[in-house]
Order: sequence, then structure tokens, then C-alpha cells
Amino acid sequence: MNDKQEGGIINYFRSEFNFITGNFRLLMVSWFIIDFFAELPGTYFPFFIKALGGSATGVGIVMSAEVLARALSQIPGGYIADKYGRKGIIVAMTMLAGISRVIFILAPSWQWLVIGSAIMGFTGIYVPAIEAMIADSIPSEKRGMGFGIVSLIGSVATTPSPLIAGFMYLRLGLLPTMRISYGLTLVGFIVASLIRLQLRETLETPEKLDLREIAGSYPRSVRESLNIWRIVPSKAFSLFMSKILTMFSIGVLIPVFSLYMVEELGISEFQLSLIMASMFITMIIFALPTGKLLDTMGKKRPLLASYVLWIIAMPLFLYGNFWLLIIAMTIVGVVQVLERSAGSAWTADLVNNEHRGRVNGSIGFFTLIAFSIGQVTGGWVYDNVSRSMPFYLQILLMIPPFIFVSRITEEKKSQT
Repeated sequence: MNDKQEGGIINYFRSEFNFITGNFRLLMVSWFIIDFFAELPGTYFPFFIKALGGSATGVGIVMSAEVLARALSQIPGGYIADKYGRKGIIVAMTMLAGISRVIFILAPSWQWLVIGSAIMGFTGIYVPAIEAMIADSIPSEKRGMGFGIVSLIGSVATTPSPLIAGFMYLRLGLLPTMRISYGLTLVGFIVASLIRLQLRETLETPEKLDLREIAGSYPRSVRESLNIWRIVPSKAFSLFMSKILTMFSIGVLIPVFSLYMVEELGISEFQLSLIMASMFITMIIFALPTGKLLDTMGKKRPLLASYVLWIIAMPLFLYGNFWLLIIAMTIVGVVQVLERSAGSAWTADLVNNEHRGRVNGSIGFFTLIAFSIGQVTGGWVYDNVSRSMPFYLQILLMIPPFIFVSRITEEKKSQT
């Protein structure tokens, strides 16, 4: 390769990634740390709940407790992000998210995990602020690539986590692996919170934080986050409805799919770690190309494709062996990149800066409520109806969000 070609490649990458500076770079570094450690206990979490006396329904309840608490925090989180600023809540809740892992380290029974999950979920009050800060920090013409990088960072960081958890499981057994993993997660969150102290506030005129006013503002913040849908384009509302339906459908499957692989298909716990890792590897491969695709093709067709691919993966889960499950999780990896990146970038295009916190809070609230209901439903169906039924339900449940998105006819980018 001659100097001219090499210089051309360097200039190309500079032009493509020159937006990775300041806040976005700090968030990338802190995310890498958080995602790596947070995923360590994730592979065997349903089995941890069962080892402490829970059932599949218990798995659904524990997971639902986190999601429900996160949902209830999203609307005030969006209100805080748009009124008091993004940075303070991001730093404080990152620290608290780490401290909440102490309950998981010490939990004597699965009921304690409900409490720990609820506290952990509450710390998600900072999610609207982070999403608003990302949108604030990325130029509109680079948002597809930006949210693709968000997916990439999570995938790169989490890819080794299931494998490390798998080797720990082989050497130490389930309970020591889980408790050590939560200890490491605590450390990771504390380090990330220190990094996030360097973030720069992106809200131009944040008000002085008033905890008493925040505590009394919940009803008003709920009303404002509901009324925000009267202000933003109707296309953003259609996208919002599709997200609610999608999250309910996915919620039905999340508590039980790893249990099904082990208990019904005979997959070993170590094989499960390899299957989970395949999803993250796929997300690494597709993250940046998907971001570029969204910036050139648009968001609608990739989002529609994610629903179709999700349905295609279900028979592979139902009747799979080790290699078919690898393929199924590869498809799920593609789906996650498409759905997350397209949905987030499209919403950012449609919503102006001053409304993003409340829009993200409202989206988080209702989609997480739907996800929480789906998790309890999936666990109960697995225990009381049929272990395969949650997979069959996916085929039916993905049709409505496909219809909602297919009816959105154009994309109009916001000016900020």
C-alpha cells in the first residue's frame, strides 16, 4: 500500500469517526467497563434464582422487579434530565448501581434478589439523561453510526463475559461464580462513576437541583411526559407504540429461553456460555455496518427486518441442538443491533433537543412496564402452560409492531 492510499484510508476513518470526542468518548469508555462486569453474572442468573429456591415464575418476578422499578423511574428521570441537567444524575446513579450489587453478593434466598433487583432498577432513572446526552453529543447525520457504536461497545465488552463465567462455573460451581461476579461488578460500576465525573453538562441552562421539588413533582412529570406526545411528530408516537409491543414480546421470552435450552434441549451450562457469546460476537461484527446502513438507507427497512428475523429464530430455539442454537443466537445478535440502533436513531431524528429527556423517559416508562408484564407472563406460562409456548407466542406478538412501523411513511430529521 502506498502513502497516498494509506493517507486516504486514514482520512476516511477520521471523517467517519471524528464525532467520537468529549462526552461521547467518556461514555464509551465507562460503558465498556460497565457492560463487561455487568454481564458476568448474566449468563447464569436464572439458574442462580432457582438455586436460591425460585422457580421459572420466580425468575420472571425477580427480573420483573428490576424492570418495573426502572420503568417507574423513567418519567421523573426524563423530567430531571430536561430540567436539572444530565451529568449529576448519571454520576450518582452509576455509583448506586454498583452499591446495589452488595445484596446479590450476600442474598440467602431468591426473595432477597427481588429487593436487590428493585434497587438496581431504580438506578435506571439516569437512562433518559444518558440517551439525551448521546443525542446531544452526536451530529444528526452521524446518529446511525453513533448508536451503532453504542451497540458495538456493549458487544465488545460483553463478549468475553459469558466465556469467563463459564470457566468460573466449571472451576467453582454456580453460587461462588455468581457471588464473585457480583463483587467484580460492584468494582466496575464504581470505576465507571469516577470516569463519568469528567462529563460536561449538555443542557444549556439547568436549574439548581431541588430534591424536595423532585419528590413532589412526580405527578407533574408524569403529565408532562404524557403530554409530550402531543408536541412531537405523530411518527415518533407510532415508533413508540411499536417499541411497547416489541418489548412485551421479548419480555415473554427472556426469563425462560436459557432455562429451556438447558432443561428441555439438554444443553450443558458451559455450552450455554458459548451460545451466549455467539450473540455478542455477532453484535460486534454488525454494529458499525448497521450504523452506516442506517445513515445511508434510513431506519425503517432495517427495523422491519429485525421483526422478521426474530420470528425466523424461534423454530431454531424450539428444536435446536448446540449448532442450531448458535445460529439462533447469531440471528438474535443481528436483531438486537438493528432494533436498538434503528429505533434510537430514528427517535433522535424525530425529536428536538429540548424534548428528548421527556420523550426518552416516557418511552422507557411504558416499554419497561410492557417488558415487566411480559417477563412475569413468560415465567408463568413456562411453569403452568407449556415450556415451548413462550417461543410460539413470539410469532404472533411480533406482527403488531411490524404493522405500526410499516405505516410510518417518511423520516424527518430534527434540527438539533
